Amino acid sequence: MEISALIKQLIDYAVGHELIEDSDRVYMTNRIMEELSESEYNEPESTEPAELEEILGAICDYAAEKGIIPENTTTYRDLFDTKLMGILTPRPSEVIKRFSANYAISPKAATDYYYSLSRNSDYIRTYRVKKDLKWTTESEYGDIDITVNLSKPEKDPKAIAAAKLLPQGGYPKCLLCRENEGYAGSAAKPARQNHRIIPITIAGKQWYLQYSPYVYYNEHCIAFNGEHTPMKIDRSAFEKILDFVEIFPHYFLGSNADLPIVGGSILSHDHMQGGCYSFAMEKAPVEKKIVFKGFEDIEAGIVKWPMSVIRISGGSKERLSELADKILGVWRRYSDESAFIFSETDGEPHNTVTPIARRRGELFELDIVLRNNITTDEHPLGVFHPHAELHNIKKENIGLIEVMGLAVLPSRLKEEIGLMKEYILGKKDFSENEKIAKHKAWFEKFADKYEFTEENTEEIIKCEIGRTFVKVLEDAGVYKRDAEGAKAFERFIERINLE
Repeated sequence: MEISALIKQLIDYAVGHELIEDSDRVYMTNRIMEELSESEYNEPESTEPAELEEILGAICDYAAEKGIIPENTTTYRDLFDTKLMGILTPRPSEVIKRFSANYAISPKAATDYYYSLSRNSDYIRTYRVKKDLKWTTESEYGDIDITVNLSKPEKDPKAIAAAKLLPQGGYPKCLLCRENEGYAGSAAKPARQNHRIIPITIAGKQWYLQYSPYVYYNEHCIAFNGEHTPMKIDRSAFEKILDFVEIFPHYFLGSNADLPIVGGSILSHDHMQGGCYSFAMEKAPVEKKIVFKGFEDIEAGIVKWPMSVIRISGGSKERLSELADKILGVWRRYSDESAFIFSETDGEPHNTVTPIARRRGELFELDIVLRNNITTDEHPLGVFHPHAELHNIKKENIGLIEVMGLAVLPSRLKEEIGLMKEYILGKKDFSENEKIAKHKAWFEKFADKYEFTEENTEEIIKCEIGRTFVKVLEDAGVYKRDAEGAKAFERFIERINLE
């Protein structure tokens, strides 16, 4: 297809998805031509509608052939097609005005508009997200979500080499800074010309709202501090997440813990994650009610969940923040040697929490997940972390998303699931293949439980991966799911009521 036809398809897409208006056609055509170093344009009589992935792919092929893209790799193609989509994406001021106008209708109308824009502008590459493997696994705690992430592109070797040669600048300071809005990117940093953020005020502070480009669940959003400041869980953190769910009552919002191992991947920039999705943890019932002294107006209890969760709910954000702050303060200082819980060792703090807020009708609900990042020689990555025998499935930190019941597993598992199926049906030894040798001991634990067929083998593997993830969550729980663990949990609750 000639480049003029591709340009027209792209402009048609932008008009059809309300990125630009019909009166913008000539101007935007010239802007796209400029980026493609084209001086001539022959208006096609007609073009067939096409998917955005197909249109951008063909334009990037053309740009690579013409030498406009330095290397025909995913990294450089992404840099170029994001630049094109940035031209077509409405300016920040216009996006904010439209968001505000929709919010006047309802909070959901505002986020519906913003989420649609984020997808239509290709900031969220929906065609990549669709490639993620997803399934659910039944457990005693509810249906656990499993996803194998395939949408986040891996850096190609040439881009990695080029990145090493770039000056080590500090702009933007991290991937969450507001300065990413409109940023051109490089071999080392993703382009964000089509990225738009929404200013919000929570707990009296200037924060911003955006969506994750990798959307691990429906409307996966990120609220982040306007300043590049480290993660910190304190009373203001509880106030912020409760303020947020008052502004957007159809969303939840939670924060990763603020310590290594039990925290998220970016501890240097204060941020939280939310969205419009009901995780298994939200659906999990309270298995034991609690009364906190001085907070009898607050409903409280221990949640039936593989990790150690205190749930509190009530009509007053201030009272919930006050109680949550008390729980956090006691937990920060709390040690129980019999449960191997130490608040600090050699001056290094270990105790923190992962908080999640949501609405239940008119009430506010706050889940407080107790975390501890102590390490030992036996468990150098963390005592309350996936143990070594489970690393074939999950070795990475258990962050907010996993805490709530969604496993984000490495992309390698897609190929490994296929290989395991092949070796199981072929009755071959996993140790013969270095890619799946690590799964041998894991497989042998359940191999005799099933009769494997062509039809059921993949589903069995996925089911066992899900069950393993539940064990991962149980490993991350500071109190074990047994009688001794329950007694230890009760001792902590008693300590709270004594202070």
